[in-house]
Amino acid sequence: MTERSTHDAVSPLDGRYARYTEPLCPYVSERALMRARVEVEVEYLIALAEMDATPLEIGPTDRQTLRELYESFDADDADIVKQLETTGYGEYAATNHDVKAVEYFVRLGLPEGLACEEWIHFGLTSEDVNNLAHRLLVRDAVENVLAPSIREVRDELTDLAQTHSDLSMLARTHGQPATPTTFGKEMAVYAARLGRQLARVERTADSLSGKLAGASGTYAAHVAAYPDVDWRSFSHEFVELLGLEHEPLATQVNPCDDLAELFDAFRGVNNVLLDLDLDMWLYISQRYLGQVAVEGETGSSTMPHKVNPIDFENSEGNLSKANSDLVFLGDYVTSSRLQRDLSDSTVKRNIGAAFAHCLLGYEKLQTGLGKIVPNEQVMAADLEATPEVIGEAVQTILRREGHSDAYERVKALTRGQNVTLDDFHELFATLDVPDSVREELQSLSPAGYTGLAEALVDDISD
Repeated sequence: MTERSTHDAVSPLDGRYARYTEPLCPYVSERALMRARVEVEVEYLIALAEMDATPLEIGPTDRQTLRELYESFDADDADIVKQLETTGYGEYAATNHDVKAVEYFVRLGLPEGLACEEWIHFGLTSEDVNNLAHRLLVRDAVENVLAPSIREVRDELTDLAQTHSDLSMLARTHGQPATPTTFGKEMAVYAARLGRQLARVERTADSLSGKLAGASGTYAAHVAAYPDVDWRSFSHEFVELLGLEHEPLATQVNPCDDLAELFDAFRGVNNVLLDLDLDMWLYISQRYLGQVAVEGETGSSTMPHKVNPIDFENSEGNLSKANSDLVFLGDYVTSSRLQRDLSDSTVKRNIGAAFAHCLLGYEKLQTGLGKIVPNEQVMAADLEATPEVIGEAVQTILRREGHSDAYERVKALTRGQNVTLDDFHELFATLDVPDSVREELQSLSPAGYTGLAEALVDDISD
């Protein structure tokens, strides 16, 4: 195979965006899957040696040597595994089977004097190894890469919320001027939503389940060899030793309902952030938000003045692609023809691509949030030019004072009309209300009509 650079990559994930997706390589690459399979095989071998029923004995030094097979697994080791699968290596012919190649790799790495080849992969089917390996990788990818990236976005939103908690801003419902809010409160809403969805992702990742029960989920080979061993308890203890929950009922495959739940949890995160991407784009379009220009960056090939919201647009595109992939994965991996078919094997290799699009979306969004600067003058001018938004407050106060036609009077004054505060004051002068109420009405202003918006920022949970 000829040497290829990132410019020759089939996917932008390994080409244009390789520097962003690199943190996922230890968890979603082919080498990562090989390493995780070696870990499962080695730990299973050691677990067999701890059983009273087997004659297998592995001392502390040999155990450490075995564990080094996966703890120090490198590119050269990955090459050997690949050769065992495709062309053959040493005494072994090509397996054309990726898990069998891993089994032979472990055989090659046995400590000198430890003759236990027959116990490697004892009683297992490849899916016993694969389902555990995939979940170890997925769990660690979430814990070490994806969740921290989401948390950084949430922290950025929390900082924006707290910094601008009292910055009054015209709200829009149905795209039309509505009761004012504060920029900080709107960012707090997203921080709170994202926090809830992140908690769901972490909770689901922490409860991934693993299966180890043989070719059709019945422990048949294990029982045939050692009928008096409590293989269900052994499997339960082994899977939990790996940090996973035990799945007691399965076919040859782990049903993958747990993975589907995790993919859906990521969609929950992504949907919140897609909503945020759209809102930030609109706020920039309305000039409520400015963007710090990056020196040397070109916004348009023909219009030199442009500073485009490219980070939010990039985030939107990648999160949308991620969601499409996550829906497909969640739907596909939960079904299997009878006890097993191999179509899910190639599909699961694309989990990394879905995660990579997620990570790209999170990183680009965080970059975009770091560039924005609220334009207080534009926000203030918009509020001043839209005095009709205090109409809600006016009719509500008048209702409190017993005016049953309050809504209709304010509607007649404001709906479809260009009104000023003076128009409101003229209305106030004609109202049959106490002077204290008239003063209360006259003190209303769009910028001041934000209710508890500033205080609501404090409701962001840690």
